[in-house]
Amino acid sequence: MKRVNITSFVAALLVLAVVAGIYFGHGGQVGRQALKVGFIYDTDESTPYTYNFSLAEREVEKSFPGRVEVYVSSNVPESEMLEPVHELVRADCHIIFTNSYSDQFLEAARLYPDVQFCQTSYNAGVHEDCPDNYHTFNATIYQGRYITGLAAGLKLRDMIDNGLLAKDEALVGYVGAFPSVEVVSGYTAFLMGVRSAAPEAVMRVRYTGAWSSYSKEKAATRALIDEGCVIIAQHVDTIGPAMACEEASGAKRVYHVAYNQSMMDIAPSTSLIGCRVNWAPYVVGAVEAMLEGRSIERSVKGSVHGNDVSAGLDQGWVEVTELNQHLAAYGTQEKLNKAIEGLKKGTIEVFKGDYTGVSLTDESDTVDLSLGYKENETTSWPTFGYLLRDVITVEE
Repeated sequence: MKRVNITSFVAALLVLAVVAGIYFGHGGQVGRQALKVGFIYDTDESTPYTYNFSLAEREVEKSFPGRVEVYVSSNVPESEMLEPVHELVRADCHIIFTNSYSDQFLEAARLYPDVQFCQTSYNAGVHEDCPDNYHTFNATIYQGRYITGLAAGLKLRDMIDNGLLAKDEALVGYVGAFPSVEVVSGYTAFLMGVRSAAPEAVMRVRYTGAWSSYSKEKAATRALIDEGCVIIAQHVDTIGPAMACEEASGAKRVYHVAYNQSMMDIAPSTSLIGCRVNWAPYVVGAVEAMLEGRSIERSVKGSVHGNDVSAGLDQGWVEVTELNQHLAAYGTQEKLNKAIEGLKKGTIEVFKGDYTGVSLTDESDTVDLSLGYKENETTSWPTFGYLLRDVITVEE
């Protein structure tokens, strides 16, 4: 009987696998020497939201030179997600990312069980009865909102203390896309940061009814400025609010707080600070997991909830953009640094104080914030969908 050298045989198989572009990694999962990666964007890089996400795409190419090939489909409406997915699968992409909230992405995951689908989370219950190849991820961006709110509050405090603003003029504005839990959680965290330094401050909110509408965002911002708001933040996708603040004229300057990217180059005389989600830790980690044959959720550092991952300042998923030192109150950076460390260590609880929140969907559902509220405790999607009516006014 002919004897077979098992070691040599296994080595030969590994060589063949590498030549074929795959190998077996940890846990018996299939790893790859090379990988095609797909990205589907709801807009394009002309909007800060998609531009910010595309930075993770570029980080993938930098991290795995010669091992990944990237395919991109931009300006894809939520209702037209399936066709670009089909195209990417036909191109042999084995992992696809999207920044869209399309339900069709989950449908696509069921159609292609051998492809990994990774979507920015948009629903706290999205993982009920979902296939194993469908994954969601998001940053605990409320932390960034709180920090930028603190910078805004310190500016208000400085203006009040120096007689430039009366206490009853401490009015901040917020331009949001929709009255969704994501937006409400964000502007509540922002106001909590503001009021930690300027407890006199109250907020007015205007919705545009669209994630990305330059004209509607400018119009909403101008309306808030006309009402007397002296600092305006945004949870919409264009530079419209920054431009409206920069173009405003009047006795008092209006300051802007950005989202997704620094807007100091766009609004140099009004842009105070901003925050952004750094998508790279998840996207790069997920691609590395595919290359090495590991589970995505076991490879990416963060809080794992099934096939869902979240993280914040502590893992670099949330970033605060550069503070405009020419506009900020003296000592702001030092106070921001201290607050950032407090959030990383868990010694600052953002959703806590002498407030009562009323549910957006059921007025009988209220929350007492004197007891505190832990955001993103069980999901990467925000869950704080309560309006603090005593200090926040939503306008038509």
